[in-house]
Amino acid sequence: MASYKIGRIAGLKISATRSTPVAALALWIVFTGIGLFVLKFSPLEAILGGLAATALHYAGEFLHQYGHSLAAKATGYPMTGVRFWLLLSTSLYPRDEPELPAAVHIRRAWGGPVVSLLLGGIATVLVVLFGISGVLGWLLAFFAFDNIFVFGLGALLPLGFTDGSTLLYWWGKR
Repeated sequence: MASYKIGRIAGLKISATRSTPVAALALWIVFTGIGLFVLKFSPLEAILGGLAATALHYAGEFLHQYGHSLAAKATGYPMTGVRFWLLLSTSLYPRDEPELPAAVHIRRAWGGPVVSLLLGGIATVLVVLFGISGVLGWLLAFFAFDNIFVFGLGALLPLGFTDGSTLLYWWGKR
């Protein structure tokens, strides 16, 4: 899959496929529509809120991958980068990585969902404890939902390309 180099963040090479900006634009349009027609924001609030929600989605995806990176570094077999595709991303590891024990794969796979669930929990606490409302409240609520149900629990579903699939595969090989 052809990808374009974006740069480095936290020591990870960041790249994206051609599908990423197209998906990001579509997501921005969807979020803007939700802001306008469901949440009844002004056009400016909906457009800027939609853009912010799109940025938060990709930030949440990166932070999920950074969780994998922290777990991978702790195992002694670190990640090299993150490749974004559509609305998601993939952890990148060295091509010449040796065959690793199941426990290493399992530990690395848990890193992303754990960080995502933690972030979602923090965002939930901020909204509930501080009663944040308006566009900022909806953005925090979206960030909480996205991290808990997409990058946290959703990543644990065994869909063939998720952390849940990795965990299921390697769990039986322990």
